[in-house]
Amino acid sequence: MEANLISRRRFVKGAGALVVSFSFFGEAARLLGQSESFFAGDPQATALDSWLAIAADGTLTVFTSKVDLGTGVVTALSQIVAEELDVPFRQIHMETGDTSNTIDQAATVGSRTIERGGPQLRQAAAAARQQLLQLASTSLEAPVGNLVVNDGVVSVANNPSKKISYANLIGGRHFNVTISATGTGWDLVVAPNAKAKDHKDYKIVGTSVQRIDLPPKFTGEFVYTPDVRVPGMLHGRVVRPPVVNSKPQSVDENSIAHIPGIVKVVQEGNFVGVVAQNEWSAIQAAKALKVSWSTPATKLPANRDELYAYLKNTKSFRDRPVANKGNLDSAFSQAARTFEATYHWPFQLHGMVGPSCAVADVSGDKITIWAGSQGTFNTRKQVAEMLSLPEKNIRVIYREGAGCYGRLSPDDVPLDAVLMSRAVGKPVRVQWTRQDEHGWEPKGPAQLMTAKAGVDAQGNLIAWDYLDRSFPWTTTGMVLLAARQIGIKPKAQGNPNGADGGGEIYAVENQRVIAASIPWLHEDPTPLRTSNLRAPGDLSRVFSSESFIDEVASGIGVDPVKFRLKYLSGNKRATDVLLAATRKAGWQERPSPAGKSTGSKAVGRGVAVADRSNTMTAAVAEVEVDKRTGKVTVKRVTLAHDCGLIVNPDGLTNQIEGNVIQGVSRTLLEEVQFDASGVKNLDWATYPVIRYQEVPDVDVVLVNRKEMEPLGGGEPSIVPVPAAVANAVFDAVGVRIREVPLTPQRVLSALNVQPDATRVA
Repeated sequence: MEANLISRRRFVKGAGALVVSFSFFGEAARLLGQSESFFAGDPQATALDSWLAIAADGTLTVFTSKVDLGTGVVTALSQIVAEELDVPFRQIHMETGDTSNTIDQAATVGSRTIERGGPQLRQAAAAARQQLLQLASTSLEAPVGNLVVNDGVVSVANNPSKKISYANLIGGRHFNVTISATGTGWDLVVAPNAKAKDHKDYKIVGTSVQRIDLPPKFTGEFVYTPDVRVPGMLHGRVVRPPVVNSKPQSVDENSIAHIPGIVKVVQEGNFVGVVAQNEWSAIQAAKALKVSWSTPATKLPANRDELYAYLKNTKSFRDRPVANKGNLDSAFSQAARTFEATYHWPFQLHGMVGPSCAVADVSGDKITIWAGSQGTFNTRKQVAEMLSLPEKNIRVIYREGAGCYGRLSPDDVPLDAVLMSRAVGKPVRVQWTRQDEHGWEPKGPAQLMTAKAGVDAQGNLIAWDYLDRSFPWTTTGMVLLAARQIGIKPKAQGNPNGADGGGEIYAVENQRVIAASIPWLHEDPTPLRTSNLRAPGDLSRVFSSESFIDEVASGIGVDPVKFRLKYLSGNKRATDVLLAATRKAGWQERPSPAGKSTGSKAVGRGVAVADRSNTMTAAVAEVEVDKRTGKVTVKRVTLAHDCGLIVNPDGLTNQIEGNVIQGVSRTLLEEVQFDASGVKNLDWATYPVIRYQEVPDVDVVLVNRKEMEPLGGGEPSIVPVPAAVANAVFDAVGVRIREVPLTPQRVLSALNVQPDATRVA
């Protein structure tokens, strides 16, 4: 099936509905055709042709289920393949996220694309290089060991005039080669015996090549999900209850009879939507349709206090021990001083800049979907389960969403589009509104964290007891909104909200760190559904644990960096990033807080260190606090980052800068407001995010470990930011704020309650 796409630039210029046919890259279009004809069924991981194809013009198409969410990761993957095959970077074309022509390498989540997907593509490319050299050996009548490759041309080392290009060797034809492939998803191991390059020979990996996705975005020609157009397409809108999801007792179709272009009111179970010939009619109809909703059975906590009381008092359904060693009871009994504190983390939005959108075409028992899902195979699975269809009958084609980082792992809108398309027998495009997005997107879960520590008479940390009580992800990997509305029930509470970041990075002889999951699955789907949000769980756990270790250091009068280094002595990489960040920031050794300041404004510095999935980060934040208004301004953040081998330094730096900016926003501004009926802040005015004028200066220190495999770079650098900022606020004004966001009201409240409320015995 061919998708017809409209250029954003042409749309903005008002030139009408110019229809542009989507095609593959260059000569690869002829080779690949409609994908199905090329693969003759689902691609298999053991077929080299499932991973890459070389066209007659020399262009090389790589097939991967990993997708670019605006992070530049596809550029880095292109570098890995170009490096392994010794072809020019610009000769690589990545075909991403299409379930009909890619292997399921798991969703693009968890900062695992380069770490897990990169080696899969590298090894497939290494296997292809091995096969190409065998073909060249026959053609050039020279041993493989005497062959060299430059820019996709194989030549004989001592006779460079004897040469042949990859295109001439196999261009436009199949490899027809079987390779080894075991496992699935993240754990898929591809061609492990194919010898890859030594990192010392890298020429492309490790360089800052320009991102391939940016030029069309700058010119307005990039095709986002909302730009997708297919022939005969109609427009749909979902009609939602104003509160916790309830049942439509009556639907008055006559209430929209005056609106031109209405095609159908779709009602299935609790799902209600409207389909129209054009988008404006769908918008008007969704607003005007009169629906009488039942009173929902589910009640949400009425306020913040009820929420955290629920987290504190509800029995967990799963406790994950992250660290458990020594004898805490004995250690605390021998402690000269003990410290205790409680921290709160709110529900937060993913906050997509452009609301969710998808196009679905249901034709009999065959379905094609265009969506911005982080995991197109997950979307295929969800749709298949909702409609009781084989997954092979469903094709999901990735198109990037506008501002989608972290939102679309649980992707609701394709299911909306599928239900409406099935009801009308034509393709339907469904666009959520801002109110839909803020109100009904799955939220990052609220968390309640408690910590207790003991030090001996010499100031040594001898006991550490940490507990995180968090809601699980009630949508990620679970039944999505439309499926629940038509009667499909989840069978379990959902995946835990991560576990790491509770202080286990420090070597303390007596230590316990527990991540507890608190039940949050309701009879009715609610606006406080939960899912993975950037660096899920780690952000809040490190906020609390790194704030708490700062409290201990301050309590015994020791510089916070010196105190951390003492307990990181066995962790060289964590030590290195901490030293790199503090040196770059010009850290001067002294205890916190800085002491009373004169005037209305105070300045402070704070530090935090984190380990997310073995990527080490450390941050130093410099802040200014207006003691009259309570406003916190983050002036500068210095962040050191060690993710092993760096594939693209500029791309990684860009990721770190974005992480810091979002981290500051989530620390100072972001909190979902709710009551017993639902979410209250349904627009950007009531859910503020950081503005350009509030963005701090960001200094980045990259620690490149070329001898290591590359690790994740998409999320780790956000993790230490909230703690570093909170510690800097304490350093500036001498009071602890243990709840995010650090709003002016909370800062003023803390300043007016003296002394600091840390419990010390």
